[in-house]
Amino acid sequence: MEVWPGDAYPLGATFDGVGTNFAVFSEVADRVELCLFDAERVETRVAMTEVDAFVWHCYLPSVQPGQRYGYRVHAAYEPTKGLRSNPAKLLLDPYAKATVGDIDWDQSLYGYGFGDPDSRNDEDSGAHMMLGVVINPFFDWEGDRRLNIPYHETLIYEAHVKGLTELNPDVPEDERGTYAALEHPSVIRHLTRLGVTAIELMPVHQFVQDSTLLEKGLRNYWGYNTLGFLAPHAPYAAAGQLGQQVQEFKSMVRSLHAAGIEVILDVVYNHTAEGNHLGPTLSFKGLDNPAYYRLVEDDLRYYMDYTGTGNSLNVRHPHSLQLIMDSLRYWVTEMHVDGFRFDLAAALAREFYDVDRLSTFFELVQQDPVVSQVKLIAEPWDVGPGGYQVGGFPPQWTEWNGKFRDTVRDFWRGEPSLGEFASRLAGSSDLYEQSGRRPVASINFVTAHDGFTLRDLVSYDEKHNEANGEDNNDGESNNRSWNHGVEGPTDDPAVRELRARQQRNFIATLLLSQGVPMLAHGDEAGRTQLGNNNVYCQDNEISWLHWDQVDEPLVEFTADVARLRRDHPTFRRRRFFTGTSVRTGSGEGERLNDIVWLHPDGRPMADADWDDPGARSIGMYLNGHGVSGSDARGRPIVDDHFLLYFNAAADDVPLTLPPEEYAAAWDVEIDTAGTERPGLPLVAGTPCTLAGRSLLVLREHTTPVAAPDSSVAASVAAQNNHGAG
Repeated sequence: MEVWPGDAYPLGATFDGVGTNFAVFSEVADRVELCLFDAERVETRVAMTEVDAFVWHCYLPSVQPGQRYGYRVHAAYEPTKGLRSNPAKLLLDPYAKATVGDIDWDQSLYGYGFGDPDSRNDEDSGAHMMLGVVINPFFDWEGDRRLNIPYHETLIYEAHVKGLTELNPDVPEDERGTYAALEHPSVIRHLTRLGVTAIELMPVHQFVQDSTLLEKGLRNYWGYNTLGFLAPHAPYAAAGQLGQQVQEFKSMVRSLHAAGIEVILDVVYNHTAEGNHLGPTLSFKGLDNPAYYRLVEDDLRYYMDYTGTGNSLNVRHPHSLQLIMDSLRYWVTEMHVDGFRFDLAAALAREFYDVDRLSTFFELVQQDPVVSQVKLIAEPWDVGPGGYQVGGFPPQWTEWNGKFRDTVRDFWRGEPSLGEFASRLAGSSDLYEQSGRRPVASINFVTAHDGFTLRDLVSYDEKHNEANGEDNNDGESNNRSWNHGVEGPTDDPAVRELRARQQRNFIATLLLSQGVPMLAHGDEAGRTQLGNNNVYCQDNEISWLHWDQVDEPLVEFTADVARLRRDHPTFRRRRFFTGTSVRTGSGEGERLNDIVWLHPDGRPMADADWDDPGARSIGMYLNGHGVSGSDARGRPIVDDHFLLYFNAAADDVPLTLPPEEYAAAWDVEIDTAGTERPGLPLVAGTPCTLAGRSLLVLREHTTPVAAPDSSVAASVAAQNNHGAG
């Protein structure tokens, strides 16, 4: 086989239209072999004799897309010094852009013999390893480009590729659960009906199955077990695994963009699938263990674990940082994704032991001309000391706002802190304003993949995770949920009615709060996991969306509220409320603050009202003439005035509408209780009722403009007026 020197950059396998360049980093290696495999898994080894700055490289003019490959590293195996290389272990290229095959957890994949962690295992793992695949990078994007939808116009839909599509009867059976299914017209119609502008996909980087789960007959469903940071997860492809998965992923992105939907990836750069010192040697461990992993400084056999998964990526090392940044840039430039949600992002900030908001990783993101321009969302916590960092990320970043989730859940189960609830509704300025950020820094959510679905949140007091095989000990026990009197499914019509109302209360609260709302897939459809709040291992009908059981009225309600949010900039403010008074109408009208918190009796909230331990109700006036900033053309933003009332009490509350300076009359936009209100519109200052456990949205009344008369008679009359014959 003809072997040319090739280049040290770019890392990975790069097909240039003629042949393929291979480049891999290892500072500890004495020798590196490139291993090529044919369809029968017959191995051919190629010595990589060229090395520059610890990057081993060669160019093979005969290698074409579809070629399977891996590496073997000849270097020291001394675990007490943090060195775990062994040429008997076939290694996946960290820069592989596609993979084929699975890992079968044979003993040969481990650096030691089972039962003796201090031993050395020289069994060859080649027959049991996942392989990298050389891909064809060329694709007809048909003019596609990033959508760059502003955050304040964004509605995020967190989804799982398989969970969302596996049971969709409109999708061809051989495409269900794949990237191709996500671009099916029926799925895109559902998303656009909801007003979704961005789909946030749970991990689609190549991940591996956990041996402990496979032994229990379970599978890794969520995918937070990454091994390939540049490769789309192969089993999610309908077309094949020899590079077709890359083409299929790109096609999905192109179709979603054509529908006005951005693609955000949930990425896991804080750890890998190789686990701790007892884990297998699959890639990074064998290539350069101390470069890629944080090791315990006074005992290099062991790994620092800030994630609860066995290891933490070493973001202090330049080549680990380069891998992360190269991966991010690749997904933006080559795969056209629009942003990232960083799992356990606090772990990436740990240069030493503390979470440092100015760590090297965040500095690199800040100055990168590609990555800095996409949506960057942090899950702002990890399991290490000081790891809960809501509000602590740099100005460019947005964050999953766990405090929004907790506060809104507490309010609607009848245990509110009115002051904190008001702060969350208004965009959480207490968390984000001091760092120069705006309301859109808060990614608001009530539920996510981790925890109860929305339907289960109102149906269960306790988790029911028995199917996970851990004696119900896994998953969060403090869910701030309420079953409304019956645990799980019930035929009681009163309980079912209240649960349906509460689901609407949560959805409306989420979509009408300042910030960026995120819906978990299926919440709009009444999806249940039967009380399981930790379906990480349930790749089955427990976690999949049952399209034949969709709560269609709830879907329509969600779409209606999303439309209200889209049509009215008062719910999508780009700046925090200031308390500044502005006129409520034209001319010399009354002046009111941009936001006014109201007692149910119609007066502004007083200090004593906020501290009332029995208070369960609050009103919020949004002044449509007090929307700060200007539109894209520099014009003032003017909207209608809105009143929102929230009642978490079981009983109805007497309600007096505020006086006329707020608005002369009000129309009902949303009433989750469906209260009959004869004599609409509602006149200022009049008494009415706010139903128990309900949300009421009122818009200032405007006289409908009569539709133009387009009849034949109208034309004849017009001609008569003009004297025409």
